[in-house]
Amino acid sequence: MSLDRCRAVVTGGGSGLGRAFCLALAERGAKVVVADIDRKTAERTAEDVRLRGGEAVAAVCDVRQFAEVDAVARLAEKHFGGTDLIVNNAGVAVAGEIGTVKSEDWKWVLDINVLGVAHGLEAFVPRLRMQGHGYVINVASAAGLISSAGMGPYNASKAAVVAMSETLAAELRGTRIHSTVLCPTFFVTGIFDAARGPADASLSGVGRKLAERSKLQADDVARIALEHVERNELYCVPMDDGRLLWRIKRALPDAMPRVLSAGGAIKLLSKFSR
Repeated sequence: MSLDRCRAVVTGGGSGLGRAFCLALAERGAKVVVADIDRKTAERTAEDVRLRGGEAVAAVCDVRQFAEVDAVARLAEKHFGGTDLIVNNAGVAVAGEIGTVKSEDWKWVLDINVLGVAHGLEAFVPRLRMQGHGYVINVASAAGLISSAGMGPYNASKAAVVAMSETLAAELRGTRIHSTVLCPTFFVTGIFDAARGPADASLSGVGRKLAERSKLQADDVARIALEHVERNELYCVPMDDGRLLWRIKRALPDAMPRVLSAGGAIKLLSKFSR
C-alpha cells in the first residue's frame, strides 16, 4: 500500500522528527493528526501541513496517558474516518551512568519512551486489525541496537521499543498490517533541550556537535522511514554510522563493551561523520 493520501497520526508531531514526518506526509497529500503535548507547536505544524497540500488537525496529547492517546485515535476517526499509519514518535532523553541516575528520571524516560509507545499500540493496533490494513512506525534509536556507555536509561527505553516492534511484526505476520522500527543516530532535534540526568550537559554538547555534522537531518530520516514502510521493512537504520556499529555488534559481540566504552562510540562516530 502506498502512503500517498493516507490517514496518519504522528505523536510528538509539533517539532523535530515528528514535524518532519508530518511535512513529508503532507507532500504525499496525506491527512494528518498532529499530536503533541504543546498545543502551539502542534497547531503550527498542522498549518504547515495544510500549506503543503495535506489536511491536518492538531491535538494536545500526553502519551503517558492512555486516555489521551485513545482520544487522538477517536479524533482521527471523526475527521478522517480512521488511521492508516500511526507514528509513535514522542520521546525524551536521560543521560548518566547507571547507578547515578535518579529513579524519577528513570520513570520519566520509561513513561514517555516505553509506555508512550505501548499506549499508541494499544489504541491503534486493534483499530488497524478491524479495518484489515495499516502501518506502524515506532521511533526508537540506534541506541536501541547498540548501547553506548553513559546512556543507560535512554538505551533501555529504546531497546524496549525495538523489542515491541519485533514482537508486533511477529504477531501481525500474515496480515496486511506492518511494523517498522526507526533507529537513527544523530541529527538536529530538540531532544537535547529537554534532556535530564547527571550527564545531560555533556550529552547536549557532544550530541549537538554530532547532530550538526550529520549528513542526514530530520527531513531525510522521515523520508527514508516512509520508504521503508512502503517496502514493509521491519528495521530502518538510516545512517551509515548506525549501520556500521550494528554490524560490528553482530559480528563481534564481545568487542562491543570496548567499542562503546565512555567516549569510544563518540570517537568512532565523529570520525565516521566527517
